[in-house]
Amino acid sequence: MNLRGLTLNGKGALLVISWIPVAMCFNENVCYIAKIEGKSMRPTLNPNDITHTDWVLLWKWGAKNASNLHHNDIILFKAPTNPRKVYCKRIKGMQYDTLHTRHPYPKDVVNIPRNHVWVEGDNAFHSTDSNNFGPISTGLVIGKAIGVIWPPSRWGSNLSETIGREDARMNGIVV
Repeated sequence: MNLRGLTLNGKGALLVISWIPVAMCFNENVCYIAKIEGKSMRPTLNPNDITHTDWVLLWKWGAKNASNLHHNDIILFKAPTNPRKVYCKRIKGMQYDTLHTRHPYPKDVVNIPRNHVWVEGDNAFHSTDSNNFGPISTGLVIGKAIGVIWPPSRWGSNLSETIGREDARMNGIVV
């Protein structure tokens, strides 16, 4: 291709177009900006009224690997009952943990299988979570929320602080 015949605008357009695949790959595999809707994660996310929503930076690299997930991480994942829906919840239990559950889960206690996590919303009264559909496979995880990027007044919010129900694990920890 002869670039000498291109105008300055043409070269700029070619430069921008050449970076599109790189940006798409980065967005698909490394990180992503996600809009958080609803009130299931209040007060951690969307603490004010429904008209102001938080936008978070979502780290995707290695997020499906159970060793990269930890208690109290906030994750986005595909709903196990409808893969077109995406939920945002906090990890309350990891593989091999034994937890006390809440209504409507049919058992009082659950053992989390290998490569699965137990997720709950911080606002228990307004959350569809593992108490409704059970442990989720780490293969459904899209990414881990690492920080609020919008609105600017929420920069620096502590996403790993436990909100709502205290630790539900039974492994010698507070129940």
